[in-house]
Amino acid sequence: MAKTRQKTFEYVEPIGSRVLVRKDEPKRETKGGIALPDQAEIPTITGRIVTISTQIENDDDVPLRQYDKILFHPKNAIPVDFEPDNQLFVVPVEDVVAVFRRENPDDD
Repeated sequence: MAKTRQKTFEYVEPIGSRVLVRKDEPKRETKGGIALPDQAEIPTITGRIVTISTQIENDDDVPLRQYDKILFHPKNAIPVDFEPDNQLFVVPVEDVVAVFRRENPDDD
């Protein structure tokens, strides 16, 4: 009986104008302590960029870099079946609505 080896992926590289995002855990409670029901639909979610495509890396007009924390709209996010908890998504740049920064670039 021949054994078949399953291929394991070492990394996922987004193509085109996309980023690979690790989605943050959904919040079950607001900062004020109000519990959110499981059915509460949040139209945007946060995550951290794991990898950016070469196209984005070379585009000075797109201010996204690896490890940036972002806010994105999940409608066109494509889940990556790469991990058991499935927290990875390929997200089009158009669906990234904000980047969280520590300092204001105008403060130079």
